Amino acid sequence: MLCMLNRQVLGLKSIHLAWFKRSFCKLKPLVCASQLHTSSALWKQLVQFRLSDIGEGIRQVTIKEWFVKPGDQVAQFDSICEVQSDKAAVTITSRYDGIIKKLYYDVDDTGHVGQPLVDIEVEEAESENSDSEDGSEDAEEARASSSTARPAATAASGGRVGGGSGRALATPAVRRLASEHRIDLSSVAGTGRDGRVLKEDILAYIAGQPTAASASASTAAPATLPRAPVSAPASPAAATSTPAAAAAAAAAAIPAVAAEDRKAPIRGVQRAMFQSMTQAAQIPHFTYSDEVDLTRLFQWRKRLNQSLEVAGGGGLTFMPFFLKAMSLALREQPVLNAHLIEEDHLLIKASHNIGVAVDSPSGLLVPCVHSVDQLSVLEISDVLRGLVDAGRSGKLTPAQLTGGTIALSNIGNIGGTYTKPVIQPPQVCIGAVGRARPLPRFDSNGSVTAAQIMCVSWSADHRVIDGATVARFSNRWKQMLEQPEHFLLYLK
Repeated sequence: MLCMLNRQVLGLKSIHLAWFKRSFCKLKPLVCASQLHTSSALWKQLVQFRLSDIGEGIRQVTIKEWFVKPGDQVAQFDSICEVQSDKAAVTITSRYDGIIKKLYYDVDDTGHVGQPLVDIEVEEAESENSDSEDGSEDAEEARASSSTARPAATAASGGRVGGGSGRALATPAVRRLASEHRIDLSSVAGTGRDGRVLKEDILAYIAGQPTAASASASTAAPATLPRAPVSAPASPAAATSTPAAAAAAAAAAIPAVAAEDRKAPIRGVQRAMFQSMTQAAQIPHFTYSDEVDLTRLFQWRKRLNQSLEVAGGGGLTFMPFFLKAMSLALREQPVLNAHLIEEDHLLIKASHNIGVAVDSPSGLLVPCVHSVDQLSVLEISDVLRGLVDAGRSGKLTPAQLTGGTIALSNIGNIGGTYTKPVIQPPQVCIGAVGRARPLPRFDSNGSVTAAQIMCVSWSADHRVIDGATVARFSNRWKQMLEQPEHFLLYLK
């Protein structure tokens, strides 16, 4: 009986073994499929792409423009969005190949460094490789994008602007220009990379359009000609009054829209100004004002520009002379070229890095002309021209916006004559000049003569700078401009 029981047990084992083999064979394809878990062709993973540290101690930025939307395919180094900090605009690029699944911010939202920016669906193998890399690569990439200036960043975004959404390829500055002239970007043929619409394309489009008067006249003429008698052509007065009447009728047809209050967030450059001026409010300002006779400098500049025109160079404005005169005056009053670093310490700077206020579309910017003490008037002019162009097109870099030791604002190009400038901490002095005007003045013989008079104001931190120091500095600066031949004494 025991032998019979053993045979039954062995029979059951054989049956179970056969069943297991059959089951394993059936499951084998499933096991093979599960082994494809590591295949980059079939398995995807969602990666949170975080906003990288863009340097300069910046912790938050404003999202200015998205170059992608959910569902778009992106590759490494494709542009994702453009952000604006309180120092510069930076284009954020992708580190992955994948598909955009989610945008965490809308345009004009405030993004925070280290927080998710977008979700990207990537191949799992790529994700694992990327996760194993040092996280500091994001920061280095962002700093490189920022420090190499906006032109490079903008060029990098050329192939991905619009993200397949049908939007025309264009930078924010070009979009702003088109908006000001009420131009639909989709109707402009872009000549840039991948059909990008450039500033020159907008200007050419504007130049090729008929003026409003000619357009209205051409559309109104067919309507008025049949009404005039064949024997008596319409008079010029009648012909010209018809467009005016049509314009008045069109204006009357526009429905009146009630104005509403709205909240405007303080972001980007405006936020930086808010913070800087809040600090400046703690500074006791001492302001010193004077007027400068620029008559001889006007004559000098005219002759120099004539020579430069013959040589094929660009003309000089007055600002290069103002900045060079400041640098020469700082040699005698170096305490004005300083930073207040502690309550009982001034850091007197060796280089004369003079900030110049620029009225840009994004707000007031103060880029620096570095090492003015080492530059000629002509070299200062070239640097200034580049800074102004970059500021107005939104392409200033953090390096151009930092390092200032003293500043000069020019309200004359807007039309003002006097102003009281506000110091930019940690600097201790700032100047402001107004518009030069022809005014009557007495000459050395007591006769009334016309003179080109400009007003200047200097504000200094009265905690560390006394009034006499500012007066001596201003007098030396004024002497250099009223007697420009003194510049020759400092040529090397």
